[in-house]
Amino acid sequence: MRGVRVLVIAAAACACCSCSFQPPKPWQKGALAKPEMTMAGDVLELKLNEHTYTTKEAASGGFGVGGGGCGCN
Repeated sequence: MRGVRVLVIAAAACACCSCSFQPPKPWQKGALAKPEMTMAGDVLELKLNEHTYTTKEAASGGFGVGGGGCGCN
């Protein structure tokens, strides 16, 4: 019986937390627009990783351009 009670309390706590989501306010959007808040992360690190990948794979492209290694495009 105690397990059921704990489960119900945990479910109620999760339900209360999910209801509190609100989109960012206009004054908060300035902080979200900063370059360090992007999902890609550091641009220089991304370029370095692309260079390492193309060097190791001996192929070009695959990062936002059409075609693969077969030369079709």
